[in-house]
Amino acid sequence: MDRIDAMRLFTRIVERRSFSLAAQDFGLPRSSASETVKQLEARLGVRLLQRTTRQVGTTLDGEAYYRRCLTILSDIEEAEGAFTGAKPKGLLRIDVHGTLARHFVVPGLPRFLAAYPDLKLHIGEGDRLVDAIREGIDCVLRVGTPQDSTMIGRKMADLDQATVASPDYLARHGTPAHPDALDGHLMVGFVSTVTGSLLPMDFRIEGKSRDVLLPTSVTVTTGETMAAAASQGLGLIQVPRYRLAADLAAGTLVEILADFPPDSMPVHVLYPHSRQLSPRVRVFIDWLAGEFARQV
Repeated sequence: MDRIDAMRLFTRIVERRSFSLAAQDFGLPRSSASETVKQLEARLGVRLLQRTTRQVGTTLDGEAYYRRCLTILSDIEEAEGAFTGAKPKGLLRIDVHGTLARHFVVPGLPRFLAAYPDLKLHIGEGDRLVDAIREGIDCVLRVGTPQDSTMIGRKMADLDQATVASPDYLARHGTPAHPDALDGHLMVGFVSTVTGSLLPMDFRIEGKSRDVLLPTSVTVTTGETMAAAASQGLGLIQVPRYRLAADLAAGTLVEILADFPPDSMPVHVLYPHSRQLSPRVRVFIDWLAGEFARQV
């Protein structure tokens, strides 16, 4: 293994905190990853990694070497990508909420991969906070305002939201004309997997946002289950409008309080501060921005 490939493997071991996971990412046996680090340490004359039974960490020298490797590898990718006709290659790992993936990412992937045939894409689904470096994730697509200061964010879009309920629910509880008329109504409660808190409904009244927390008989942690519960008459919900098109067209859900819309939900792509933006991540983010601009 040449020095550049050894640097790539070393940085992946540091980021994954595991010889086995890093070796798996590169399609190598674990013994090859271990031997590569031994050769690096022998050539440099320092110990780079601290090994425990649970994970791998860097020594002070290892951390310094890791930072230098990131810069060198980024410069190499940048230099190679500067030549006409050179296209990004390798494995791109993203983590995205499943509904966003199915609506905004997957439909356009054939065009993206046709434009960059040497790229391979791994899509993980979730809405939890991820340790992008440790888990080997290149970028994350999330709804909401970024809270993680270790990540750099680029806004993709603002998603309009709507308040909806099923016809059966409205027949039983009535159709409110104003948020002040919500006494006696229920909501399908959405519990944040990040905070564990029940999120209130949100209405914009005379230019100001007002939170309203209604009683619940059902609480959920995913938007799909929330919409399904609402279609069964279990309460009001607020979700991004793009997810409602089929239900509104079929009449299984009906929009209410349209004059008092919830605030829009921002969507951001996030990537680690510690990495310069690699060409493969850059082309993906630029492509994704175009997909959101086309669809939102």
